[in-house]
Amino acid sequence: MSTKNNNTYEHRILSALRRVIRAVDIYSRKLNTELGLTTPQLLCLHVLAKSETMTTLSDLAKAVNLGVSTVNGIIDRLEAKQYLTRKRSSDDRRKVFIEISLTGKEIVSKAPSLLQDKLSMSLSQLPESEQIAITESLELVVALMEVEKVDASPNLFPREKVANNDIT
Repeated sequence: MSTKNNNTYEHRILSALRRVIRAVDIYSRKLNTELGLTTPQLLCLHVLAKSETMTTLSDLAKAVNLGVSTVNGIIDRLEAKQYLTRKRSSDDRRKVFIEISLTGKEIVSKAPSLLQDKLSMSLSQLPESEQIAITESLELVVALMEVEKVDASPNLFPREKVANNDIT
């Protein structure tokens, strides 16, 4: 295979990865501008809106694949905006439940779909053979970049905000 073709493939791959990264960043900025929310804040509100019962901080952290301390900061900010409330358990005073407010439900209904929900829906429409090919190709890209050990959740939000603990 010629070097010219290799360079073209490299360029196409790198450009495609960059478009994905930019799309996540653009989505995050749009959310912040239009709703005053970060992607992780909206993700937490989505989980709470779907929940039929009140949830604990640790359960919410597991559901959004973030640390408890990170989610605690997110909850502090959402509570200040009156998008949710915290209620202490009458049975166990150490346990605190989180419940989305009507205002929180309204903001979720106005918000655009989460990027990972859009992608998940689109992927599920593909034949399994294409899903396998995409999965294996992306896993190969991860291996080629030697980043297999980098911790990553399936949620799409800018990673630099997670690294700086600035996603709240």
